[in-house]
Amino acid sequence: MRRFEKGKAGSLRVRIWGYFIVFTAVIMTALWLMQIVFLNSFYTQTKLKELQKAAEDIASADAAGELAAALGGQYFAAGISVRFFDENGMMKYTMNKPAEIPLRDELGVTDFVTRLKNSTDGKQSYIENLPHGNGKLLYYGITLPSQSGAGKYLVVSAQINLDDSPAALLQVQLFIVLAAALVLSAGISLLIASRLSRPISNLTKSAEQLAGGDYGVTFEGGSYREINQLAGALNYATKELSKTNTLQRELIANVSHDLRTPLTMVKMYAELIRDVSGDKPEKRHAHTEVIIEEADRLSALISDILDLSKIQSGAETTVRTTFDLCDKVSVILNRFKALSERDGYVFDCNCTDSCAVCADERQIEQAVYNLIGNAVNYSGDDKKITIRVSTHGGKARFEVQDTGPGIPEGERQHIWERYYRGDKTHKRGIAGTGLGLSIVKGILTAHNAAFGVISDVGCGSTFWFELDTVEPENE
Repeated sequence: MRRFEKGKAGSLRVRIWGYFIVFTAVIMTALWLMQIVFLNSFYTQTKLKELQKAAEDIASADAAGELAAALGGQYFAAGISVRFFDENGMMKYTMNKPAEIPLRDELGVTDFVTRLKNSTDGKQSYIENLPHGNGKLLYYGITLPSQSGAGKYLVVSAQINLDDSPAALLQVQLFIVLAAALVLSAGISLLIASRLSRPISNLTKSAEQLAGGDYGVTFEGGSYREINQLAGALNYATKELSKTNTLQRELIANVSHDLRTPLTMVKMYAELIRDVSGDKPEKRHAHTEVIIEEADRLSALISDILDLSKIQSGAETTVRTTFDLCDKVSVILNRFKALSERDGYVFDCNCTDSCAVCADERQIEQAVYNLIGNAVNYSGDDKKITIRVSTHGGKARFEVQDTGPGIPEGERQHIWERYYRGDKTHKRGIAGTGLGLSIVKGILTAHNAAFGVISDVGCGSTFWFELDTVEPENE
């Protein structure tokens, strides 16, 4: 038996762990890029809003005549430069932060004042990148009321160095946090991958044992509903495979036995005719009859095996026609008349006047014949078989009842299997192949018909099936 192939694909645990790692790395990389792109921009906009508030506060103080008090050390400490310009754009007052670049700053402010003079709402903001990556200069200006004594325009500015900003510190901290999170997620994802893959690995090992022919293996579930469902399905499949394997061995043994017995009898009586009774007509006739009976038995067995194979493989097509089930039962009972005359069997048939059904007539005839023959084989000492055909609710119900030993509850589900015999010591009234009920099951299943058995130990059994009735056409 072919073993499972190994080593051609990565381990499930490694793959799951890898997926977790890739997912975590993508999320962290995206977060890192977002921080690089947006954190600096957010910090710049925050500083620009601080300049806007400072300009509004200074303008309010100038309008209230409290400019000198407003221009305290708070702006110097915050790194903010304050400048006033007249209507001609000439600077009237300045409070610079010493660390700024005077020349660059002055040129930038001059350009900004020109922008402010041309603005429509009297407000203007501007961000200037310093050369050599030395940071940025932020400008914010407003136009003062005409009665302001400090000047016509107010411009506040500040220089920021992103490498020394809190945003840069946050980026360093974020890098450390992301590195730690990546290491932690690697460990956690490995643990999760192991927990996810362990029950699947166990199921794989059990499947390998099953493939090797160990039908006693048990598939264990895990902590997940889907794994438990899979384990349950595999355990059910194992049970069915074990049953099928047992039935297969029994089938081979039974078929071999049933074929060997008539062949042995044919050979033995043929040898008797050749060696003993060849010149004795009476003995030769008796021996020849035995050969004919055994050949008929062998032919019936082969015919039943072929019929069952065709039904189970779907090769047997169902051709539905309309016929009267009661008439068909009466015709079949005539074939059992010899048992009544020779062996004293009693067939009690209770049928309604008319019971038209739509089904495959030949197949239903075979099913009825097999069920009656089964009742004969397992009839009681009174040798009485009761057949009933009735209609109710658009259904035609056929029943055949025997007075035999009955079927224990634990065996009722197996009686439809090939070669299954519940009472192996029971003597049959007529010859049987052990395939009759299996053929009945195949025929009725193909017709989508309900069927079953009602039985109590010691009280006989009643086999039944139902077919759809057909309303008679009005003449």
